[in-house]
Amino acid sequence: MKKNKRLAYSYEAFAAEQDQSIQKHADPARPEIAKFMELSRELFVLTDERGQILWTNKAFNSISGYQKEDLSGLHFLDLFESQDKPFIRNSLLELSGSLGDQDFPLMEYDGRIVTKDGGFCHIEWRQQLHNGILYCAGRDISATKVQEGALSRREKQLIEAESIAKMGHWHWTIGEEVMGWSDQIYTIFGVERQAFIPTFDSLNAFVEREDMARVNQAFQRALIEENDYDMDFRIHNLSGEMRYIRCEGRCGRDADGEVIALYGIMQDMTERMLYEGELKKAKEAAERSYVAKTQFLANMSHELRTPLNAIIGFSEMIEQQLLGPIGTEKYLDYIGGIRESGTHLLDLISDILDMSKIEAGKYDLDLEDLSISKSLKLAVHMMEGRAHDAGVRVSLEGVPDDDYRIVADRRAVLQVLLNLLSNAVKFTPKGGSVTLSCESGDASIFIKVKDTGIGIPSYKLKTITKPFEQISSSYARDHAGTGLGLAITKELIEMHGGNLAIESTVDVGTTVSVRLPHRAKVRIKNKS
Repeated sequence: MKKNKRLAYSYEAFAAEQDQSIQKHADPARPEIAKFMELSRELFVLTDERGQILWTNKAFNSISGYQKEDLSGLHFLDLFESQDKPFIRNSLLELSGSLGDQDFPLMEYDGRIVTKDGGFCHIEWRQQLHNGILYCAGRDISATKVQEGALSRREKQLIEAESIAKMGHWHWTIGEEVMGWSDQIYTIFGVERQAFIPTFDSLNAFVEREDMARVNQAFQRALIEENDYDMDFRIHNLSGEMRYIRCEGRCGRDADGEVIALYGIMQDMTERMLYEGELKKAKEAAERSYVAKTQFLANMSHELRTPLNAIIGFSEMIEQQLLGPIGTEKYLDYIGGIRESGTHLLDLISDILDMSKIEAGKYDLDLEDLSISKSLKLAVHMMEGRAHDAGVRVSLEGVPDDDYRIVADRRAVLQVLLNLLSNAVKFTPKGGSVTLSCESGDASIFIKVKDTGIGIPSYKLKTITKPFEQISSSYARDHAGTGLGLAITKELIEMHGGNLAIESTVDVGTTVSVRLPHRAKVRIKNKS
């Protein structure tokens, strides 16, 4: 049969001839082959040498959505997506140009066909021309392409994440010489993938000499002990820069649990190590400065207390005229002013020194069994003179019996009470009142200092117990102080394992509540 006559065949004519050919040549294999082609999941398409579709199997019809009547007169090239058509056209031209050849080369390529409903289907094709007929065998690889795309995206995301973290992954199979490195590890070591072969020997060439033994021991120990490991070491990259590397490794095992590989990550920690080094230096400098400040305050307090005690003592003697009367009465006012100023200055120095000791963690509690009732009464008695001068009434309510005892630092408890009473008296106008009360609980005592003073604005309640904080009002500024009283009080209470709470309303008054455990649970202040 002549080739030019075959070119005019239709789908039905070709099928009829095939049937006639089977009968004519009595080839028993041909019907079975046709049956297999219909049963197969592979796609089969026959075209003439120009690409005109002559026959397709059921698998192709099912995937593409085209039926026999849809394919009549359709060119094979018409099935493909527009971007793939130039390549398919060249393939067909190459085949048709080889009609004079005897070997008729096999063509392989991937292409996307457009289904009848407008979708796409990625097909892997194999084609060969024989006796004027183009035999096309295809396999649907759409799912594979989707998986490859997802895998490619994940690999890209991994590369981007490793680049941001300056981290790469590696793998080494026992018995092999070469290690597997990701791109980021090559970047960390400053080498090119094409020009560098990663082995343990080539790795050691970069490692700082002092770290080399530790690095090799870590790998050997992982193999012997079959344990995961991590280590830090230093390298010098090709440009001579020292880099700090963090390596974490795991053991890879086979189905029997035997270690057959090591794998893990390497991360460039240089910037972090340098930053931590700077922080360490800054911390050490701050600590040295803090020690110097503490020493200075201690020395200053000692130097100032000695003359101040003399000033206060001699002022009291002159004020009381112990050695005889003073000629001018006005001097008594001056002497009183000197004594009050000296006492105030001594209180300020004591507060500063106490706060410094607390912050440095050097304020030690001297715990003992004491009567809280006696401490409360003593604090009120010591505050009566100042309250009388200020025109404020101080009273004591709900005090436990004298035999009610707690374990605490006697001096610290008295300092807490005096600080709270002093503040209450200081910020309570003339004619106001201050009440000190105490209640006992199962495991703690509850002390309250309530006044009818100026109160504290709500926005200041959270910061009023911080060092050097003061109430921001014109009335408060008329009462000098360091702003350390409440801060010291809060610290002393918390060192006992208790807590302090403040409730206040402006122009109404303030209530400070203190909880102290029956037995102090000493809290050591963190020096850092």
